[in-house]
Amino acid sequence: MAISVARRSAFEILRRVETESAFAAVLLATLDAEMRDNDRALTHELVLGVLQRKLWLDRVIEHFSNRKFDGLDLNVRIALELGLYQLRFLTRIPAAAAVNESVSLVRASREKSASGFVNAVLRRATREKKYDPVPDISDPIDKLSIETSHPRWMLERWIQAFGFAEASQFARANNERPPTAFRLTRSAQAESVMNDLSAAGAELIPSKISQDAWRVSGAGRVLHELMASGAVYIQDEASQLLAHALQPQNGSWVLDVTAAPGSKASHIAILAPGAHVIAGDIHLHRGQTMRQLAQMQGARIHVLVHDAANALPFPDALFDRVLLDAPCSGTGTLRRNPEIRYRLKAEDIVVLAAQQTRMLSNAARVVRPGGRLLYSTCSVEPEENEQVVNTFLEDAAEFAQAEPLVPSQLITRNNHVRTWPHRDDCDGFFFTSFERRD
Repeated sequence: MAISVARRSAFEILRRVETESAFAAVLLATLDAEMRDNDRALTHELVLGVLQRKLWLDRVIEHFSNRKFDGLDLNVRIALELGLYQLRFLTRIPAAAAVNESVSLVRASREKSASGFVNAVLRRATREKKYDPVPDISDPIDKLSIETSHPRWMLERWIQAFGFAEASQFARANNERPPTAFRLTRSAQAESVMNDLSAAGAELIPSKISQDAWRVSGAGRVLHELMASGAVYIQDEASQLLAHALQPQNGSWVLDVTAAPGSKASHIAILAPGAHVIAGDIHLHRGQTMRQLAQMQGARIHVLVHDAANALPFPDALFDRVLLDAPCSGTGTLRRNPEIRYRLKAEDIVVLAAQQTRMLSNAARVVRPGGRLLYSTCSVEPEENEQVVNTFLEDAAEFAQAEPLVPSQLITRNNHVRTWPHRDDCDGFFFTSFERRD
């Protein structure tokens, strides 16, 4: 049986996620431009769906196969996950297609001897349609772990920090599809862009949290064409919020300390085209990507290669605005990057928090008196957020927290800003604004 383009593509992406530690979102973004819209949509659904439901799928596969999942060959595991995901979560996919193409994927991957095994497991899944391992689990955290496919240690952290109800809502939201949000660029003719999207049948909804951000659905190929032309830039609403909160001004000097891939630096340059925007990153090739991205958007930025974990190559007190969107665990982006939940370790968060603390101290040195410093992460972990801020304020008496310039519902009682997938339907972001007083 011929294998569909979508299933073959999904299989290859999931294999690379496992063998190369690649990120699914990056691989999905590079799908063949000539792929039909329905094949592209199915590839996205299969890849993200399998990754978001992996622990549940693997537990069910163990039940139907009577084997430990980790003992199966990688290609067999992926074929079974794809087949079972279609059988249980995609009601419009015929069961025969889900089973037969999974068997064909195993054969095509030179695992012909396992094709009968895959066929038998998935045929049993079609007969026992109601089997669910979750009701048999008595421990509430173990149950939530399998039900939402999050490692137990991760859930325990969130429960301790936010309570069981909030952690449960957050984990469940991480398995929902995020909305697509965009902003217009300086290259865009706003009226023309919106007309083109509307004519293509798109639904456009203005953001409730970020000025000038839009949610879009149903745009299909027209949206991809507008992205390719540089007229629109796809960026989560919480991420867009940062440039507005920084309040860049024409004529001011602005530093985006860890800027790659350039989303926020280019946005800052668009909001204040007369500002001097410096975008830094440790990797030269990322700097080249940032230049290209900014050029497509009609944004002017200056790219510099530096290591933010060390002293920055600028005089003290040079910049009016400094943004440190620090490298982090990314736990606020699990809807878009579900594989993070299986790769991250608790000790990684400790290491990241130490690095973030150093970077924040280095960034503070180049803020002028009266200037603003904004610290942000796309993590929900208190160690990377509130604890980094508290350590910084203990050591930097010349800085004080400033009022965040965002919608009031996003501000915490400690004057930080948090967004949540389950509350705001955007990525989980944290940020705090500081002002240098002397």
